[in-house]
Amino acid sequence: MCGRYAATKDPATLAAEFDALDILGAEAPDLDYNVAPTDPVITVVQRHPRDDKGTVDPSRTERTLRVMRWGLVPPWSKDASGAARMINARAESAATKPAYKKSLAERRCIVPAGGWYEWRREGKIKQPFYTAPADGSSLAMAGLWTTWRDESKPDAPLLITCSVLTTDAVGKPAEVHDRMPLVLERDAWEQWLDPDSADVSALLVPPSEDFIATFEMRPVSTAVNSVRNKGPELLAPYEEAQELDELDLFNTAENPR
Repeated sequence: MCGRYAATKDPATLAAEFDALDILGAEAPDLDYNVAPTDPVITVVQRHPRDDKGTVDPSRTERTLRVMRWGLVPPWSKDASGAARMINARAESAATKPAYKKSLAERRCIVPAGGWYEWRREGKIKQPFYTAPADGSSLAMAGLWTTWRDESKPDAPLLITCSVLTTDAVGKPAEVHDRMPLVLERDAWEQWLDPDSADVSALLVPPSEDFIATFEMRPVSTAVNSVRNKGPELLAPYEEAQELDELDLFNTAENPR
């Protein structure tokens, strides 16, 4: 957890919702209702701007949308092959893990999402569930980011990657899985993104049950098991999803975990 989520809003909408500048242009990935490890994802970062000479302006910050690859590759990695295993970082231990502790202190981001998927075994199948804010607002999943360059290829572009922090599940999500994304309430966004705030330990706790009570959780089609399926029909309530499954419109044989 968290291994799949839905990116349901375009950059302009996210920029307005997170009070950020949209500088993505053609770099922006398409809407994706089944984001999987190593996919490009939109994140929100807040940094001190630099002038044309690269000099940092410490007097102000800018909040912008950035594209990163989901699955953190630590700067000291020999290659990027382990990224799919580092899509998540445990909030309880990120401050002590070599792969995450520098990012936790200096490079935090928000990973916006429409909602996330989790699976629960029911008989012979793993039933997927989708959890999202009932009011249609975006989730603000707490994330960490870093940069990596392939030293064997001096001209290779810088790779920017991220992980989503996870915590103990609370409320209804705990009925499906014991872990969930660390979702931030709006009044925590500024502190989490502040590049001058190194200590965010107070935010590394499970969200309140009152906050999670504003979310809805519902079973959805096993079509989400296949990363080839990317459309909005994946969010259909289970009753409608059953009809899709029976029509054999999707290949659902892949393991979601």
